[in-house]
Amino acid sequence: MRKMIRLQVALTAVFLLTGAVCFAQPSSEALYKSKCQMCHGAKGMADTPSAKAMKVKPVTDPEVKGMTEAKMEEAVRNGMGKMQPYKDKLTDAQIKGVVAYFRTFLQ
Repeated sequence: MRKMIRLQVALTAVFLLTGAVCFAQPSSEALYKSKCQMCHGAKGMADTPSAKAMKVKPVTDPEVKGMTEAKMEEAVRNGMGKMQPYKDKLTDAQIKGVVAYFRTFLQ
């Protein structure tokens, strides 16, 4: 009887932990690193070989600094210049989070 209770408790714990892992969303920083950093650089300075080849502007460029959060979100969602659109790859919440993380480089 005790073995049965232990087994049920263990299975319940595994089930609950599996559910938590499945619903976990990667952080905005992790998404930026996996989707954006290769072109925009670790701190938004466009200092990667890909950025130089595609002529990506750094976060310090007046044109980038002048973009509103909504405009940046639109650029991520629909693409801009040579940047591919991410509307089918990221949720709206993820796009908003990645843009908010990128904007921390403006300070």
